[in-house]
Amino acid sequence: MFAIVEIAGQQFKVEQGQEIYVHRLQGNAGDAVNADRVLLTSDGDKTTVGTPNLKTTVKATILEHVKDDKVIVFKKKRRKGYRVKNGHRQALTKIKIESIG
Repeated sequence: MFAIVEIAGQQFKVEQGQEIYVHRLQGNAGDAVNADRVLLTSDGDKTTVGTPNLKTTVKATILEHVKDDKVIVFKKKRRKGYRVKNGHRQALTKIKIESIG
C-alpha cells in the first residue's frame, strides 16, 4: 500500500516503514507527526483519489534533523570584475512513515 501525501509543501509517494527527508519540521527527535493532506491512496487494485484531500492520515515519527549537502551559488558578470560566491545548506528532517490510514 502506498499514498501520495503533502508534507511541508511538497508531495511524496510514501509506504509504511519508509524513511524520507522533508523540509525542516517543528518538533524534536521521537515526536509524532500526522500528515492529514493525503491526496491519493492505493492498495493493489483499489485506488482512491481525493478531491482535493482524503479523510485518511499518515502517521510518521521524526528521526533526526540534518543539513543537506552544500550547494555553491556563484554569480559573475564578465569584464566587470563582479564575482560573488555563496553557499547554501538546506535544513532537512528525516522522518519514518509508521502507518497509512
